Amino acid sequence: MLVPAVALGCALLLAQAGGDADLEARVKDVLPGLGGTLASPPVIQPPASPLPMQQPHAHTVCLTLPPTKAVPSGRWRAQCDDSTRRCLVAPVYELDTDGLETERPLERAGSCTDESYVTDAARLKTYRLEPAIADAPPGWYRDERGRVMQFNFDLNRRLWLGGAWAPLWRDGEMDSRMRADFGIAVEVPGDGKLLHRLRVLETELYLGEQPSFDIQALRYDFSVERKEPLFRVTTFFGEPRRHDIHINLGLWMELLHAEELERNTTEAGFLTWGAVHATLDLWHSKDLVSFVRVRAGPSVERDYKNGFTTVVPGAALEGDLTLDRDGFHHLRLGVEAEKVLLAPSVEGRPLRPERLRVSAGYELILLAINDQPLSVVADGRGAWRSDLPDVPARWEWSASAGLRFSLWAPARRSAPMATAARE
Repeated sequence: MLVPAVALGCALLLAQAGGDADLEARVKDVLPGLGGTLASPPVIQPPASPLPMQQPHAHTVCLTLPPTKAVPSGRWRAQCDDSTRRCLVAPVYELDTDGLETERPLERAGSCTDESYVTDAARLKTYRLEPAIADAPPGWYRDERGRVMQFNFDLNRRLWLGGAWAPLWRDGEMDSRMRADFGIAVEVPGDGKLLHRLRVLETELYLGEQPSFDIQALRYDFSVERKEPLFRVTTFFGEPRRHDIHINLGLWMELLHAEELERNTTEAGFLTWGAVHATLDLWHSKDLVSFVRVRAGPSVERDYKNGFTTVVPGAALEGDLTLDRDGFHHLRLGVEAEKVLLAPSVEGRPLRPERLRVSAGYELILLAINDQPLSVVADGRGAWRSDLPDVPARWEWSASAGLRFSLWAPARRSAPMATAARE
């Protein structure tokens, strides 16, 4: 007891020399070094409104404070600022509807250092302790009870299941159909400004009086932003000016695409063994996720109902756009033309039949179940084709409206921090 008493006496003398206003601060600076035996118990301030949020990746200490009615365990996560002598503290466990501590630990919170490994833990308890909301990763939000929820979704990286009512209009009549769809979408950034896209088992199954299906086993493409311009054009009207022209060429490939359909009494089935198209991005977003592009190239197709293989060159103008920061609004557009070449003569159809397709689709996230988004989808499509024997070439139109559940849709790579969810 002699050493602490001497230390306290020295602190009081220093306080008097500096003025009575500094007494409390100077004593508090000395007492933590005495093991806290003479320090007053830490007091957590009344909560502010709205509660401040802790920051991800900031150094966090797990402190044990005196038990309270709301947090009887006394376990808190603290992020402290030495310059302001201020700590933002949040309970280690979730709270219930009455604001009382439960046994559920916080989900998706960053790790914290136990106070037994922190040399200045006692000093931190002398800071101003202010209630806060624990940190959450980008794209995730934590409420006042400590529960975490996802508010940002990447619909270009997911596994989905969906269903829709998809009627078909042709020959002035409507066929009522239902559509089930499934697919897996993956995006992988490459080195520099490069983005790889994969689509696996994209499937559409139509159920009705005349069932049909469309299955793509694998599709790959990439978008790139070239660092060096392909052309440098210099003009000499007045002061010389240089204009850089960037041509962002890419690649689109498809493997094993099967389509089977029935029209009146005609059944048709086509299997594309493979397709290779060159792509040109007319526009893309900075992160390369959204784009408008043209593509063109050949494919090798098997008409397995008639028993021969053909070459089918095609071209398309298509767009894939994420319309908002959090990925709730998604728009797809497309116009595609194909011509069947090197096919033998088939009775009831021209020698070189053609196909033309147009489409526009919109998807909106309604809510999330266990952080997996449930969205509403709507689209319209038109098709003109002359490759079906004994079926007149004319436009047929379809529309659909339904729901889609994504089993995996992480936060976008550009997702903001949780504080932005309040904005």
